[in-house]
Amino acid sequence: MTAETKDSDAGIDLSNQFLMAMPGMVGGNLAGTVIYVCEHSPKGALGLVINRPTDLTVESLLEKIDLKLEIPADKDSLVFFGGPVQTDRGFVLHAPAREYSSSIKFEGMALTTSRDVLEDVAGGTGPDRILVTLGYAGWGAGQLENELAQNAWLSVASDPDIIFGVPPEERYDAALKLLGIDPVMLTGDAGHA
Repeated sequence: MTAETKDSDAGIDLSNQFLMAMPGMVGGNLAGTVIYVCEHSPKGALGLVINRPTDLTVESLLEKIDLKLEIPADKDSLVFFGGPVQTDRGFVLHAPAREYSSSIKFEGMALTTSRDVLEDVAGGTGPDRILVTLGYAGWGAGQLENELAQNAWLSVASDPDIIFGVPPEERYDAALKLLGIDPVMLTGDAGHA
């Protein structure tokens, strides 16, 4: 067991961890991503990409679902590409607040998929710190473990300040620094014997 992962009877639990895509190992729309793992069990894993903002603002998303943002300070907040699964569905990662009708809570964070959290955000009574995504990253049983065994991802215990306080374009480097890795040292080239 390392400081970065938690062992259980079911194997490694990567819940509440960051996954950083290794250059040259993870391609497509997950290349260069940092993923916050919300839930990981023997059945699979669910996470949200935290460093890929879209052109859609939270204000325009709220308007699309007939909610008007009452607090102009947050009107320019961006919605993120959360991953390639269910990209038409919204996910709100936030600091725990009141009870919402569809939330998963874990170590100082919550993930809500119900409209009530967005109603609170629009009304100015939502959680203080939020990240809104469309879609999520998902893995079936054993799939993430297999990718980790192939060195496709680095993992480290998450830091909410990176999710909510660091600009999106700096989150990958900030997550790597939690491991003591200088991003300049990573390369996508594999060595050959």
